Amino acid sequence: MGTIETTLVFLLGMASASGQNAPAEKMLMAEDVFKNVQVLKGIPVNEFMETMGFFAASLGYNCTNCHVQQSLANWAKYADDIPVKRRARGMILMVNAFNKANFGGRRVLTCYSCHRGLGIPKVTPSLAEQYGMPVDDPNEVEITDPDAKDPTADQILDRYIEAVGGKESAARLTSLIAKGTYVGYDTDSVKIPVEVFAKASGQRTMIVHGPLGDSTTTYNGRSAWIAGPDKPVPVLSLPPGADWDALKLDASLSFPGGIKQALTQWRVGFPATTIDDRDMDVVQGTTTGKSRVKLFFDRKSGLLVRLVRYADTVVGIVPTQIDYSDYRDVSGVMIPFKWTVTWTDGQSTAELNEVTANVSIDEAKFAKPVAPVAQQRSTLQ
Repeated sequence: MGTIETTLVFLLGMASASGQNAPAEKMLMAEDVFKNVQVLKGIPVNEFMETMGFFAASLGYNCTNCHVQQSLANWAKYADDIPVKRRARGMILMVNAFNKANFGGRRVLTCYSCHRGLGIPKVTPSLAEQYGMPVDDPNEVEITDPDAKDPTADQILDRYIEAVGGKESAARLTSLIAKGTYVGYDTDSVKIPVEVFAKASGQRTMIVHGPLGDSTTTYNGRSAWIAGPDKPVPVLSLPPGADWDALKLDASLSFPGGIKQALTQWRVGFPATTIDDRDMDVVQGTTTGKSRVKLFFDRKSGLLVRLVRYADTVVGIVPTQIDYSDYRDVSGVMIPFKWTVTWTDGQSTAELNEVTANVSIDEAKFAKPVAPVAQQRSTLQ
């Protein structure tokens, strides 16, 4: 699967609860930042970038399959009009028209429906696929028994809280400062330093210290930002929506005791599934923005192994998977020291080597990020 090499990194860390009286920031739309946007106008920049990831996953493409090679070193070159981009616009309009004519406008058909990771859809059935061993994707498990009662969502979540140290120990965990390493598509597989600052009040910031400048993600309960040298704008304010919900959820799950309050409309009744040959209990919750989130708990240990969340875009649903491992005791609470984030544009892994709990954290750590020096520009216009 190809990766969009300059995509937004909106996963992993989040942050803060300051600036309660600050005026609302103007949310940038795709056409405010990028030139030559014709079909995907009127959507926030972060959603626009997610549509690029959806195309990458659907067709097995990377940036230069749809854009000129020079675009990797020059953001402005992404605006160049080439035949494959014109074809993509036509396909988006075709799919939209098909859904409107046949499904009342519901997005039933998408790029992935036909392409399935191929640039050109197959037209001949595959006997190897038809008669071969099926490959199950645990992320695709769906509810089959809405009346399932055993175990209940409360029982699974309570078992998780006990597994991490118990309700009382979890309640005593109020802040975290962590240091470690980060590696991913955006670092050319080179490990670089990372820091995480979090408070149980819903504040969390993650700073990746790259050679070209820091990449920072901050969430404060009211405002969310990302900043970095590989972003389309120096500091991007995220609007309420799926990404906003994702940041809020990541901040909440930094402190296991708040897991029940992190989501609502908990549901169980999923078919049996495994991850790495381990049996899982699967629970689905809903964010305030009505996005689905699935949590996979190891049936033996009770610990959270995986989270899958879904961002709804104008071209399709984009999944993000976070795998948690290497749980260690921090002030009586088991915390994952390693998490791997996989999304349609790439994969990254953070590994902590030092975590300090219940310490004072300067509120400045949760303020709006400052743009890296290399990114002192207003837009790509």
